[in-house]
Amino acid sequence: MKKVSGLLVMDVDGTLIRQEGINLLAQAADMGEKVAEITAGAMNGDLDFATSLHARVELLKGLETSVFPKILEQIDITRGAGDLITELRLRGYKIGLVSGGFHEVIDPIAQSLGIDLVQANRLEVADGRLTGKVLGEVVTPEKKKETLLTWARDYHVQTSQTIAIGDGANDLPMIKTAGMGIAFMAKPIVSRLASYRIETRDLRLVLEILDKHGKDTRCIFY
Repeated sequence: MKKVSGLLVMDVDGTLIRQEGINLLAQAADMGEKVAEITAGAMNGDLDFATSLHARVELLKGLETSVFPKILEQIDITRGAGDLITELRLRGYKIGLVSGGFHEVIDPIAQSLGIDLVQANRLEVADGRLTGKVLGEVVTPEKKKETLLTWARDYHVQTSQTIAIGDGANDLPMIKTAGMGIAFMAKPIVSRLASYRIETRDLRLVLEILDKHGKDTRCIFY
């Protein structure tokens, strides 16, 4: 088996993709404004993430699962994502997605990009409709951090060889734990606490950070 030289773990909503998947689902359920308000509070760190997720998913109750392909049509992959993934694979990295969003939306995106490590929430379904509940354990901020460490152990990667990228307060534990933590188009609280910031929506800038800057140097890319 080829030696793994590093691990990249990315958030999905607002990072790998431009949109917030749950907000798109909420729009389809005519609950867009209510859910978007709760989402904003969670991403800014003003609300407990798990509590806010359950509240938002409850508002999706009754939505038909046939909506998922339509949601995927509305999603834009962030510029440079494909180039970043391809280049890091060539360098021997494993790539993973860890999200407070949902497998039903994220798995097809991961498949299209050739990403096989995904940790996300799963929506409960009955009779072809959402029940308003989440199955199993919620992907909390702490769970994101744990997932990064677990994947690193699984592939015998040192924590210093890991990269974490995200934009919301729920990404902070993994960003602060990784060898290189990057705030990408991030909320103010994340930008303040991350060692690296990217303020142009282009994931290829991650490669510039890797190539031009040491891990102990705080830097900002506009």
